[in-house]
Order: sequence, then structure tokens, then C-alpha cells
Amino acid sequence: MKSALFIYFQHLIPQHALSRLVGWLASNRTVWLKNALIRRFAQHYQVDMSEAADPVLNNYPHFNAFFTRALLDNARPLPEQQDLVVCPADGNISEIGKLEQGRILQAKGRSYSVTALLGGDTQRAAAFDNGHFATVYLSPRDYHRVHMPYGGTLREMIYVPGDLFSVNQTTAENVDNLFARNERLVCIFDTDVGPMAVVLVGAMIVAGIETVWSGQVTPQPKKPQLTRYQSLPEPVVLKRGEELGRFWLGSTAIVLFGADKVDWLQGWQAGRATRMGEAMGQLHTVQSAD
Repeated sequence: MKSALFIYFQHLIPQHALSRLVGWLASNRTVWLKNALIRRFAQHYQVDMSEAADPVLNNYPHFNAFFTRALLDNARPLPEQQDLVVCPADGNISEIGKLEQGRILQAKGRSYSVTALLGGDTQRAAAFDNGHFATVYLSPRDYHRVHMPYGGTLREMIYVPGDLFSVNQTTAENVDNLFARNERLVCIFDTDVGPMAVVLVGAMIVAGIETVWSGQVTPQPKKPQLTRYQSLPEPVVLKRGEELGRFWLGSTAIVLFGADKVDWLQGWQAGRATRMGEAMGQLHTVQSAD
């Protein structure tokens, strides 16, 4: 009953207006307000500040700066073995596995289209036929920067407008096509084992998504936007483990590889807690180190 009411409530409320209001509060620099927001949030969610580059809550100029805080340099060591794919974010595995008939498992009994997730282009989606996926949910208490699972060169970025449903497990189990209907940012990278997609999915009260190469990307006008990066004088090249982007409040990151490119390591399954940088998959072949 509670789950049904929670989903019904999300259909009723003005999702985008609420999220933008939260965004205004999160960027407010009024000292007493931002300090109160940060302290109450850190206490309620028991945020671990011992790993933060700056552990002093009042030092952050606004809530967003606290929420997307940097970690100490040694907080997330990468594996030395270069053929290992690393987890892009702290959080929990929502689902992980193989793509079946062009669809991604969302939750038990529910799946959604790869084509829809990637913005509706069948040719773009075809590169991932019979490949593998991993969906990482970032809860409010987690570190909210998203990093590269494997080194690559950015080919294109697609902003896809959509809803802003919550992306927690309750919603994933009850809302069809959740990740393919929410606002999202699709990043396609060329790697030495073929294309890799990292999709940053917006959610309820997520006030924005930004990348390291273009700054804040969402919110945008409600129309799709494609940006190609192959012809830039200086291409966007990111190594394994380097920061890709960040969420202003919690959401989900989805990673896709093509067929016969990666095997997820034993123990990586739905419900597993994750830390950015830990090995989660092994590539079949590596032509050059990242």
C-alpha cells in the first residue's frame, strides 16, 4: 500500500518544478541557510566526512558544493591490473548482467529498451547488442561524482528530456521503463575494445547533472540535444578512474559495453554495495593500456 501511494504521489506532483526549487535551495549561499541544510543532511544520512578532502561542513559555500565534495586522493585506489573495468560510483547495484534482445533488466519482471535509453537511435543502440550492463544507484549519503569505468575518447553526448521519477528500488519495481523515461545524459566513448556508454539518469529533486568537459548540462529546454566531439581540436580523453561528471543530489549511472567485451566479476549482483574504483569486470582483450 505504501509503495502504491509513493508512486501515485510522484505522478501527481510537478516533478520538474519541485526539482528546480530544490536546486535553488542547494545553490543558495546564505550562510545560516546553507549551513543548516548541510548539517541536517549530514546528520540525517550519517554522511562519512572522514574521506572528504575538506571535512569541515561549514567550509562549503553552498549545499551543492558539499554534496559533490571531493575525496582525499587515496580514498578510492584503482586496481593495478589494466584489463579490469572499475565501478563508476559509490552506491548499490540495482541490476547487472547481459543485454537480452536489446533490453536491459530494470527490476524483477521489468525491462526497458536500450534504444530508448540511448535516445532513440537504433544504430547507436546496435553497437551494444548482446553486450553487458551495470546499473549503479547513488543514495543521498553517497559520494556523488561519477568516474570512468575504462579509459576512452568521448564520441558524442546526448541530452534526453524526460520525467523525474525517483530512481530508488521501490520506483524501479513499480514504474515501467523508468530509466528510459527519466531525464538523462548519454555519453558514448570510443575505447580500445569498442564503444562504451555511461548514462547519467536524473531523478526526483536532482537539480542538475554536469560533466567535466562541458559543465552543467541539465536542466535544459525540454528537447533532445546531440553534441558530437570527434572534430574538436582537442578531443575529450579520459583515463580509467578519472572523473566524468557529477549529480546535484542522488541518482543512477548505467554502464554499457558491447558483446563479448567484458565479464562481470563473481559476486557482482543486484543489491551489492559499491565503491568507486573497485574492480567489477574483466575485459576479454586489451590492445593498449588506458
